[in-house]
Amino acid sequence: MSQLTHLDEAGRARMVDISGKPVTDRTAIAVGRVRMAPATLAAALAGDAKKGDVRAVAEIAGVMAGKRTSDLIPLCHPLPLTDLQVAVRPWEHGLEAYALARTLGQTGVEMEALTAASVACLTIYDMLKGVDKAMTIETVQLIEKTGGQSGDFVRPETP
Repeated sequence: MSQLTHLDEAGRARMVDISGKPVTDRTAIAVGRVRMAPATLAAALAGDAKKGDVRAVAEIAGVMAGKRTSDLIPLCHPLPLTDLQVAVRPWEHGLEAYALARTLGQTGVEMEALTAASVACLTIYDMLKGVDKAMTIETVQLIEKTGGQSGDFVRPETP
């Protein structure tokens, strides 16, 4: 593994200087899953949750969080996102949140996509916890990324 870029010569945390990097089109897709009881999933899909439309609220929460990633992750650069989409859809064991982030910039948008998917999952939990406290948030992961110095990445086994 290469040297960690967020550490200086003395081992102290630092923000990486990206001023010399070229501006490129960068995209990242992340997914997170919330495992829940079948009855909980049915309630979420039917719109019967007491707090409202679970999917719509989680999608909005994911977008809001993705836009604030640099406020949440200490060494992330604030990025001018050109696109951020979150879709919550059924999965055989619950709901999954897909997030796509895009920018024309000097650093990648993986953290924005991961943050959006994570907060969408947390919102799903919050919206449904009155029905099912045993839900679990799992498998939050980067599915693919394009652009930048490190090149493209596609997860070998996508969920």
